[in-house]
Amino acid sequence: MITRLPRACLRRSGAYRWKRELYYNPLFSSQFSTSCIILHSNIGPFRYSQALSRGRDSKNDKLPKSDSEAKKAPLSENESSKQKELQSHKQTLKKNSERKKDEENTDGSKAFFKPSSNNTKNEKEQANDSSKLDSSEKKKDSSKNAIPEIYPQLLALPIVRRPLFPGFYKAIVTKDPSVSEAIKELIKKRQPYIGAFLHKDENADTDVITDINQVYPVGVFAQITSIFPTKNAGETALTAVLYPHRRIRITELLPPKYLTNATADIKEAKQVGESKELTIDDKSEDSSDVESTASMLQDYNVSVVNVENVHNLPFSRQNPVIKALAGEIMSTFKEIATLSHIFREQIANFSISQGTNNVFDEPARLADFTAAVCSTAHQDLQGVLEAQNIEERLEKALIILKQELTNAQLQSKISRDVEQKLSQRQKEFILMEQMKGIKRELGHDDPKESLVNEFKRRSEESDMPEHVMKVFKDELSKFQHLEPMAAEYNVTRNYLDWITQLPWGKKSAENFDIQHARSILDRDHYGLKDVKDRILELVAVGKLRGTMQGRIICLVGPPGVGKTSVGKSIASALHREFFRFSVGGLTDVAEIKGHRRTYIGAMPGKIVQALKKVQTENPLILIDEIDKVGKSHQGDPHSALLELLDSEQNSAFLDHYMDMTLDVSSALFVCTANTIDTIPPPLLDRMEVIEVSGYVEAEKLHIARDYLIPQTKINCGLKDANVSISDDAIRGLIQFFCHESGVRNLKKSIEKIFRKTSYQIVEKIGDKKETNVQEAQQNSHKKKEDEAEATDQADTSSVAPLSVPKDMKVNIDEKDLINYLGPPIHTSPRLYDTTPAGVVMGLAWTPMGGVPMYVETIVKNLLSTTSAPSLERTGQLGDVMKESSELSYSFSKSFLFKNFPNNKFFEHARLHMHCPEGSISKDGPSAGITMATSLLSLALSMPVPATTAMTGELTLTGKVLRIGGLREKAVAAKLSGVKEIMFPKGNIADWEQLPDYVKEGLTGVPVEWYDDVFKRIFPHVNAEECNNLWPTLTASASS
Repeated sequence: MITRLPRACLRRSGAYRWKRELYYNPLFSSQFSTSCIILHSNIGPFRYSQALSRGRDSKNDKLPKSDSEAKKAPLSENESSKQKELQSHKQTLKKNSERKKDEENTDGSKAFFKPSSNNTKNEKEQANDSSKLDSSEKKKDSSKNAIPEIYPQLLALPIVRRPLFPGFYKAIVTKDPSVSEAIKELIKKRQPYIGAFLHKDENADTDVITDINQVYPVGVFAQITSIFPTKNAGETALTAVLYPHRRIRITELLPPKYLTNATADIKEAKQVGESKELTIDDKSEDSSDVESTASMLQDYNVSVVNVENVHNLPFSRQNPVIKALAGEIMSTFKEIATLSHIFREQIANFSISQGTNNVFDEPARLADFTAAVCSTAHQDLQGVLEAQNIEERLEKALIILKQELTNAQLQSKISRDVEQKLSQRQKEFILMEQMKGIKRELGHDDPKESLVNEFKRRSEESDMPEHVMKVFKDELSKFQHLEPMAAEYNVTRNYLDWITQLPWGKKSAENFDIQHARSILDRDHYGLKDVKDRILELVAVGKLRGTMQGRIICLVGPPGVGKTSVGKSIASALHREFFRFSVGGLTDVAEIKGHRRTYIGAMPGKIVQALKKVQTENPLILIDEIDKVGKSHQGDPHSALLELLDSEQNSAFLDHYMDMTLDVSSALFVCTANTIDTIPPPLLDRMEVIEVSGYVEAEKLHIARDYLIPQTKINCGLKDANVSISDDAIRGLIQFFCHESGVRNLKKSIEKIFRKTSYQIVEKIGDKKETNVQEAQQNSHKKKEDEAEATDQADTSSVAPLSVPKDMKVNIDEKDLINYLGPPIHTSPRLYDTTPAGVVMGLAWTPMGGVPMYVETIVKNLLSTTSAPSLERTGQLGDVMKESSELSYSFSKSFLFKNFPNNKFFEHARLHMHCPEGSISKDGPSAGITMATSLLSLALSMPVPATTAMTGELTLTGKVLRIGGLREKAVAAKLSGVKEIMFPKGNIADWEQLPDYVKEGLTGVPVEWYDDVFKRIFPHVNAEECNNLWPTLTASASS
């Protein structure tokens, strides 16, 4: 399998230009440029990003102390001699390294890396900072990030099934606790290097090499780029991501007693971000020694080996044999690509990694890639790894690739043979059908007899009630005597088909587990505590009774609050089958009770169709939009629902098409509605109403963040993209674009944001044409005998999704909403920061939720002794609100005369009362105290606090009556910045049931009489000032 992952360091070769991105590797102490590489893994795909994120946990680990600071143990004579041999070996390798460096400089194959502008800027800043350091500090910092060329003693890990190849990542799993701890110790000491050697036994399950003959001698020197715990593999299991750097050979497997404290000098280092060689000859102050692996692993039961580097034998890139082998490999790859889409993707990735460079310049790299992507015997792959002669390595890789080509051709041939067999079967089927028609014409076969046998078989398998069985036998007997050309033949056949396909006596096993039901409801919905509690109560009753038979529930609430999805969750919690149909706008009774069989195209009603589809007698049937049923000359569907939704009658429900009684009492009916005002009282009386209130801002925030945004990212193709919406942006969406109580518009707005984000990302990185498109064009020019094969491949191929780079980050904040959604749709619900006299904020309930509703009253003319009092009302007020305004006007006159008898305001004032947003119809009784307060505020010339809102129905005697929708009104008040809300004392129980996050910041004031309202609103009223407020009424003033 091919996976594209970031690599932790640059290869020292000028033949490749890699696509780069930045991340912080916890193994090092600075930011590195990374490359896009190809990984061949036997363990399947894994999330390398998770590995990196887990690796970051170690970034705060302390760096290992230098050798000059560490205390060294005294060496024995034997160890001293080993040290001398090691130093001699180092000097030899140093000379070889210098000679290799000169050869590479001559060939012009230095490591190439072109940093981006941001990286260049960062490097300049770091260069300025580092110029302040002395030379010794620079060398010490460089040595920390170096990859040692000489590593005398190395932790050895056996791997199975296939070897690792330099330049290709691999994830391995270690189960041995000692090995896992040793790896952690290596990373802690900033020496994350191990040797990986292929085990000769493919079924071996060990992390320790006990005998040098257990593994092949040639392996790879690999760097541990990250580690993380392995799930479902034990507490000590560890997954390590390895990046092989070069080939190495085991020279000795060291027993524990021979482990020394020797150190290895860094002879050659590959710096990240630039190509340098760091050579340290002696242990001076400027040298940086790597602590011996053996000295760190003395306390661990692991395998430590002595190794030596395996170098490629010198070769010439102009060698005709090497060129021919490389060309043949590339040709074979092209052949395989036409047969296998998997290889096509692998080659595409490798081609991208090559950039504009010639693949023939790196034959060793080509051979390694060939072995890495092929699936063959591990001995053959090991042979490629061990080959030092490039010509020999290419030859072995070509043999492996040819085997892969043979397998691909065989697979393609098998696929074609299967398709031909299927085509042959299709041809046989057509001929058989024609033969049946011929026999039917000759009278050799009676299809009616086959239908009769099928109907009898179905009836025997079902548990039909006695009255149904009687009808079935009568209809079947009549069907047997009908001729196929008769008018009633098809009618009777369809009727028998419906009877025999209904689930007579079949019921699904119900689940009344309270914890299971609660987990399902919490998984699918956030909030809705009252609704969930009511549903769990029904489940508990069903558990005690053993059934939920006879339950008819009606969920009432604003659009988009999840009524339909709650019904689905109930069905999932009870393990019942789910069927939904909508009756919104339904005007035909036949949709519920079916058509008579005598009509052409007659069908059963929705209930019978539901039973046939779910194949069980106890499903959950959701009847959506029951408040929007219409009426016509075809009848009133509400009347048809009376029989269906009556638990005393639905055990004998009569469908007109079936013309027999059906027992649907086992079904659980759940209805949904936005309001109960349009539901006929007889029908409403048959249902148990559960109110589903709207969501407050905090609930919408959680729903958007935890439910809507993750699902929308998947739907828009941004699942793995680094795109996020901040909480402030979500709040801005709720406040200025989505005022409804539900979350449907919120979901639409989020989808719009992600669609525009997807467009911007695709426009920025450009459309990438897939390699298979070009190959399909080439195949179109082949000979005629290959056209069928090319057509099959074109049909099965598909365009791969566009991969979004990890470094492309899009963070959407509140200020960005205008770029995605345009200007805000809604402004602040508060019209006044400081309300004048005569203006009061009321609260209203709508099917969309609660809203603030201001009541404004002004004096139309100057007061005079000749002016006649009057009250004008505007704002599309309904009949109930008009009556409330008349009542409030009369009560205000009485209240003012009783408390302030000398105030003659209402005797001469011509008033105009208005409710803003005149295009919206308004009605309801709960504005009584609001209107009375508006009138008295104007009469006393005393403004009402802008942060106070009120709701309540008023009587002529000043009694404040109970209202509905207090939760929605409280939510609207909170969104409007209200600090104090006044409501009838009869609603105090509703106030106590409100969630704390709704009541937070709100002061609830229950009132029973209007005197309580007046004293709370105007606590410091001066009776003398109010009586003398209008002392002079000039007769000359215009009336």
